[in-house]
Amino acid sequence: MTTALRPLTTGELLDRTFSLYRYHFGLFIGIYALPHLAVLAFGLWGVASRPYGPNFSNVVGLMAWACGTILVSTIFSAIAQAATVVAVSQVHLDRPASVFDSFSRIKGHILGVIALSFLITLAVLTGCMALIVPGILLFLMWSLAVQAKVLEDKGIFDSMSRSMDLTKGSRGRIFVIWILFAVLSIGMSWLVQWPIVAAAGVSSRGAMIRATMMWQVISQTAGFISQVLVGPLITIALSLVYYDQRVRKEAFDLQLMMSTLDTSAVPSSPAPVGA
Repeated sequence: MTTALRPLTTGELLDRTFSLYRYHFGLFIGIYALPHLAVLAFGLWGVASRPYGPNFSNVVGLMAWACGTILVSTIFSAIAQAATVVAVSQVHLDRPASVFDSFSRIKGHILGVIALSFLITLAVLTGCMALIVPGILLFLMWSLAVQAKVLEDKGIFDSMSRSMDLTKGSRGRIFVIWILFAVLSIGMSWLVQWPIVAAAGVSSRGAMIRATMMWQVISQTAGFISQVLVGPLITIALSLVYYDQRVRKEAFDLQLMMSTLDTSAVPSSPAPVGA
């Protein structure tokens, strides 16, 4: 697909999101699936190894496993998000992209993106404790921080500041996009998992631990499938918002055109990821 860089309406941006996802389905599924296989493996290990029963040590072990799941999920989700940002940048600007290339391009950003994700999550949760609204505002302001970190090679705090600048004037649109994809994610998760949960509820009446573990394994796998199917969409949409804001605020389309002319004049000069 040939990209015509210009300001996009919210409807056009959503249409472009689903078009990229459809035309490059294998690319985005592959990028999201690889890191989340580690999350699935950790979850299945927890199901198989954790003790069952109401005693105190088992409860503590369950809480530790839940905290570990959150930690592992945050780390590998950040890696998947960063690689997806690179892939979206490449295909949106009509450049070749692959799963391997997308991960190789974020080697120097992985620790920074993970730290950025934890910092934003902590700040947003703290803000949500203050009547929720401040947390939502922080979340919207920093929605493009990962894009700035990966595509512009900025530091953690510079990426957050850059996101605040880029999102000015479009935070309402970003909020709408988040709500739409949150509803889609919940709907997909419910669609995939509700038959399993219903069947597990019937099976649990037998009170057999082995059967319970089987249903938990199936549920974990179903959650993995729904996450991999829907997860890339919000990152694709926000990456398109990032470029759309640069077109609106910085005439990025003209910058790209000039960069392309300069590159064609000097064939040996490679184009940067977010140029």
